[in-house]
Amino acid sequence: MHTIELTEEELTLVRSALHSYLDDFGHEEADVLRRIKDILAKLPSADA
Repeated sequence: MHTIELTEEELTLVRSALHSYLDDFGHEEADVLRRIKDILAKLPSADA
């Protein structure tokens, strides 16, 4: 496990990049979609 510290701006960028990456995949990459969703779930919400 790794721990990284991000500013709010960096966190927003990472969240946006993962959402964009997620949007680029289709149904044949279900394992990748699942992993990206798992990572997004670990990130603090945008409202926090």
